[in-house]
Amino acid sequence: MTSRTRGTSLALPSSTQIRQSSLFWQAWLDLLAFDLHRRGRNFPKLREFVNRQAIRSRASGPSLVREVTDAVNDACVWYPKQVLCLQRSAVTTCLLRKYGINASMVIGAQILPFKAHAWTEVEGNPINERRDVHKVYSVLERC
Repeated sequence: MTSRTRGTSLALPSSTQIRQSSLFWQAWLDLLAFDLHRRGRNFPKLREFVNRQAIRSRASGPSLVREVTDAVNDACVWYPKQVLCLQRSAVTTCLLRKYGINASMVIGAQILPFKAHAWTEVEGNPINERRDVHKVYSVLERC
């Protein structure tokens, strides 16, 4: 008797699993493109690139921001190089805009001790951050 006749079948992936997989690969490939085009070495070109990314009109559910940030986080884990905040925030911002979310990449700095940081905001709120970046960093640029 085969497993088919016993009623056991292979479960097909859900549409959510398919979308998560697709978002993961889009994020991973965007991280690669960031490196290949050396966007992290030329801030004016990176800023111009992010500013050119239009917010596409797509239907977006309330969970999409979380799905995109989860996919970018997963892609960062599996990316062969360390992903810094500038690369992560640029990829997150562009991917959110691709799916119709009005996202901004923000660059901030603190004076003493000097530190700089980049993050993504949606509706003025930092996403995918562990601390309140508005209290730690002064905003220098929004793209």
